[in-house]
Amino acid sequence: MSGGSLGQRTGSYGSLLQQQLDSSFVFPIHTTTTTTTTTLRKPKMVAAGAREKERLLSRICKLLCRRRVGMLLLVSVSVVVFMSVLSAVSKEDDAREGSIVDSHHRSTKHIQDNVLDENISISYPESSLILERLDKDEFEDRKEDNSSNFVTLKSENNALPLPPVAVKGALAPGHPCERFALPPPPADKKRTGPRSCPVCYLPVEQAIGSMPSAPSISPLIKNLTYVYEENSVRTDTFGGSEFGGYPTLKQRNDSYDIKETMNVHCGFVKGAKPGHETGFDIGDADLSEMEQCNGIVVASAIFGNYDIIQQPKNISEYAKQDVCFYMFVDEETEAYFKNSSVLDEKMKVGLWRVVVVHNLPYTDARRNGKVPKLLLHRIFPYARYSIWIDGKLQLVVDPYRILERFLWRNGATFAISRHYRRFDVFQEAEANKAAGKYENASIDSQVDFYKMEGLTSYSEAKLPITSDVPEGCVIIREHIPITNLFTCLWFNEVDRFTSRDQLSFAMVRDKIMSKVSWSVNMFLDCERRNFVVQAYHRELLEHMAPPILATILQQPALVDELPINSSADPITDRSARTSGRKIPTKRGRERRSGSRRHRKTSAGVKDPNSI
Repeated sequence: MSGGSLGQRTGSYGSLLQQQLDSSFVFPIHTTTTTTTTTLRKPKMVAAGAREKERLLSRICKLLCRRRVGMLLLVSVSVVVFMSVLSAVSKEDDAREGSIVDSHHRSTKHIQDNVLDENISISYPESSLILERLDKDEFEDRKEDNSSNFVTLKSENNALPLPPVAVKGALAPGHPCERFALPPPPADKKRTGPRSCPVCYLPVEQAIGSMPSAPSISPLIKNLTYVYEENSVRTDTFGGSEFGGYPTLKQRNDSYDIKETMNVHCGFVKGAKPGHETGFDIGDADLSEMEQCNGIVVASAIFGNYDIIQQPKNISEYAKQDVCFYMFVDEETEAYFKNSSVLDEKMKVGLWRVVVVHNLPYTDARRNGKVPKLLLHRIFPYARYSIWIDGKLQLVVDPYRILERFLWRNGATFAISRHYRRFDVFQEAEANKAAGKYENASIDSQVDFYKMEGLTSYSEAKLPITSDVPEGCVIIREHIPITNLFTCLWFNEVDRFTSRDQLSFAMVRDKIMSKVSWSVNMFLDCERRNFVVQAYHRELLEHMAPPILATILQQPALVDELPINSSADPITDRSARTSGRKIPTKRGRERRSGSRRHRKTSAGVKDPNSI
């Protein structure tokens, strides 16, 4: 259609209507050849049509002149204009967010497929894209907490073939999760902050079948031993502890010179073996039992009675029998467990085997937690894999499925999630100072020291490294010499400087990666939130005000009571009703105003009997 025709059609709807009316009467004239009466009646019919139009227009004018109708039209036009402006603004915001996401995706596309910017990962809701459940119990558990979503693959007859062996850094052809991709984030701008996102896990049977039959090859380093010193002496002005052995700066620098055989500081410098008269002491019976764990260890710790123990969920029967679940606590936390009757005679709380630690090396409970977090390979010398989760977290996915997804599938030996918001160490340091996580002077001293060693702000120039700041509450790793060395050197930095392990992670990682061909799988934080659920610390829970519950007064049931008029006030006096007196009721404005006053009063008063 040409522009001219559009102009003619939209120029005047009245003239177009007139043409249509005229044409409807012209057609009979052209088809009539002999009759003249038809042509004589045409002017009358046209005149009648014109009069009808005039009457219609006059009625419309009178209707528009009425005040209510005019106001209604004005409001309608205002609503249409407002919605148009709002739609334009929303489209502009979506375009801006899309450009940001697209630029980040282009910069990281060659690292791994389907990696989304953290601005996208934090937008995923707590529950989305759940395709199938393992069983009915797992479905009921998900309904209860509604906090973790995942994608699982399952065949109808449960006879699951083992997946092909994955090539390092990519999925093998035919892998069940080969075509899985993160869906676009929901368009819910009201909900902000870190969220969970879907993860493609294999069923437990296939995940177990994917476990490598032999340990991964450790690059360059083959034999790693640890420093033993009965009497350590501090010689440097830097911090450190007797438990860590006070390594000098020269010893620290030499530990980054990776060789085939190495001897490094790694805590537990005193005593015959870790946990026996070394500080962080563990009973002989517990040590003997821990040495029997030669497969997978899931470990956590609560010191200073700081957290509430969280029970793992959705754990397969095979994992319950084959995986070691250990919770390390101090004497204070043990006393609380006993007083609350959650600890049985076998020192177990559900799946957790509770181990009481004595003679803690630090006065800070958080720093004591770094010992099992980073040195699990020393406490469990024969374990092959480990999953560390902070005490505030609840595990909600089977350990075999986690290991398959984040280690075995990618050919990785160490996996940790990146921070959901910050990628730069210097920004993380400022955030720690602003939140009062540690002394500002100590944080500044550590950051300045790393600057002198060459640490720079994160940028795209560091690709394929995707972040310098981990979310260190979960660590997934294989216990081989290179990962053991990494966690030893990471612990030494925590022991020497501040206990904020996010600040030292990138420095240790980059120094090791500059020497050997090894990398860390830093996955999205929304994926971490898929398999662990975060709870509040005990201190926060105790200081939270109890919820204000509205007191609902119900009508007491009476035997042989006459039906009550539905218009009566629901809050009544029982003695007056049973005595036969008529209870006065409020009506009209008095009743409405009284109900409003009642609602305002009950909303601001806390019931002393509420929990």
